[in-house]
Amino acid sequence: MSHILIVEDEPVIRAALQKFLERNDFQVQSADAVDQALTLCDQQHFDLIISDLRLPGRPGTDLIEQVGSTPVLIMTSYASMRSAVDAMKLGAVDYIAKPFNHDEMLQSIGAILSQHADASPEAAIAAPTPEIATSNYMIGQSPPMLELFSRIRKVARTDATVLIQGESGTGKELAAHSIHQQGLRALAPMISVNCAAIPETLIESELFGHEKGAFTGAVSTHRGLIEAANGGTLFLDEIGELPLEAQARLLRVLQEGEIRRVGSVQPLKVDIRLIAATHRDLKAMTRTGRFREDLFYRLYIMEIAMPPLRDRGEDIIELAEKFLDKACARMATVPMRLSSQARHAMLNYRWSGNVRELENAIERAVILNETDLISVDLLGLDSHPSAQTGYSEDPSGAPSTNNRNEAQSYYPGAQAVSPALSLEDYFQRFVLEHQQQMTETELAKRLGISRKTLWERRQRLGIPRKQRED
Repeated sequence: MSHILIVEDEPVIRAALQKFLERNDFQVQSADAVDQALTLCDQQHFDLIISDLRLPGRPGTDLIEQVGSTPVLIMTSYASMRSAVDAMKLGAVDYIAKPFNHDEMLQSIGAILSQHADASPEAAIAAPTPEIATSNYMIGQSPPMLELFSRIRKVARTDATVLIQGESGTGKELAAHSIHQQGLRALAPMISVNCAAIPETLIESELFGHEKGAFTGAVSTHRGLIEAANGGTLFLDEIGELPLEAQARLLRVLQEGEIRRVGSVQPLKVDIRLIAATHRDLKAMTRTGRFREDLFYRLYIMEIAMPPLRDRGEDIIELAEKFLDKACARMATVPMRLSSQARHAMLNYRWSGNVRELENAIERAVILNETDLISVDLLGLDSHPSAQTGYSEDPSGAPSTNNRNEAQSYYPGAQAVSPALSLEDYFQRFVLEHQQQMTETELAKRLGISRKTLWERRQRLGIPRKQRED
C-alpha cells in the first residue's frame, strides 16, 4: 500500500482529500504546513507528497529540495500557467489546479507512483499502475459488477472490437477507458467521440477528416479523429446515432484498416482498436434499416452489458459515499454522511438515470444541506418521474415491458402508443405530426409538459420548430 503525505492548511479540504485517498486504498497522513511535513518525513518514508502551493510560513515548493527523491505533486487554487511552470522548474513532478477532478487526481497519482517505482523498492511493490488507479472509479462488489470486471479483464487482453450496451448513466465510457488502460494499447492515445453530439452535416468531416477546399469553409486540411487515434483506441459513444453514410465509411475502416478524408482520393492506413457504446438495441435497428447489419456484426465481436444501478444492491451506498466525499471536497464543505433513512430510500429507488442520477442527487443534497447529515428529503427522490410512473428504459430505448403504457403516463395528454415505441421516439413523432396544426402551447398541453420542457427536448432531439401554414 502506497504511503502519501498531504500538506494542506485548509482543514476541510485536507480531511476530505485524506478520506478520499484512504477509500482508494492508500495509506495517508497529513500536515498543515511545510515544517510539520518535514518533521513527518524525517520520521518515516512517503511514496508521494501532495502539497498546496500557498501555505502559511513557507510555500509548498520548499518541500522539493528537502525531501530528496520523494516526488512532490503541487496543488494550487491559482490555476495559471506561470505558477505551473514555476512549480515544475523547482522540481515538482506534476501540477494540479483546485478545484480538481478526482479522476484526474487518481490518474496523476497512479502515473507518478508508476514512474518512480524503480527508484524505491517499496514503491515498486505497492505503487498502483495508472489503469488500476483510474478503474477504481468503477467500484462495486455485487455479482453483476464482479462479472463485469471479469469480462473487462478478458476483453482487455485482446485487440478485438467491443460493443458496450446498457442504459444511459450506467458508466459505459468508464468501462471503455478501463478496457483501454488494461489493454495492449494503454500507452497510446484513446480518442472519445459522442456521435450524438456532432451535427449530422459535420460527423464525416470530424471522424474522417477533410482536404482543403473539399467543401465551403474547408480552408485547410483537417485531420479526423480516427486518424488522431492511430495506434490507439477509438471510442464511439452513442454509435446508434451515427448516420448511415458515416456507418458505411466506418465499416471500411474495420474491414480494410484505412480511411479516406472527405475530398481526397488517396486512402490512409490506420491501426485502431474500436470500442463502441449505445443504449439502443442495434439488432432491432438493423431490422428497420436504421443501422447497417454488416456493421453491427463487425461491432458485435465482443459484447459487454452494463448492469443498471437498481440491480447492484449495496453498491448504491458505496457509490453514494464516493460521490459525497467528492462533492464535499469540491465545494469545500465539512465532511458529510448519509442518514439511515437516506440509505434505505436509495436502496429502494429505481434510479432510471442510474449512476449519473445518483451523483446528481448527492451533489444537490450537498448544496442544500446545512448540517453534516444528508437527510432523505434533500435527495429529492420522491418527486422524480421514475418514482411516480415506474418508468425505466431498457438498452433499446423502449419503455420496460412491465408497464406497456408508460409513454401515455409520462405524457399525460397523449393517446396510447405502441409498447415498442420509446418515449423519445414517441415525442419526436407526435411533435412532427402535429406541429403544423398546433401552437407550441397546445403541443405542450397535449404532451402534459411545460413550454420550456418542450423547447428543451426539441433542442436535445434536434427537432426544428416549423411555422404553421396560414
